[in-house]
Amino acid sequence: MAQLKITLKRSAAHRLPAQRKIVKELGLGRVNSSVIKPDNDAIRGALFKISHLIDVEEYKG
Repeated sequence: MAQLKITLKRSAAHRLPAQRKIVKELGLGRVNSSVIKPDNDAIRGALFKISHLIDVEEYKG
């Protein structure tokens, strides 16, 4: 199964509470922190809502 590397590029401070919650639940704490998540519909939906804050790339590891 494909995986995605998600990197927080902009701060979630002063954003909508729902967007801050998504960032926290993905495990992104600070700017430039990264996590590896599976590529599925649930993750893609969450990423769509915070796409202006993150960078996403395919992870082959």
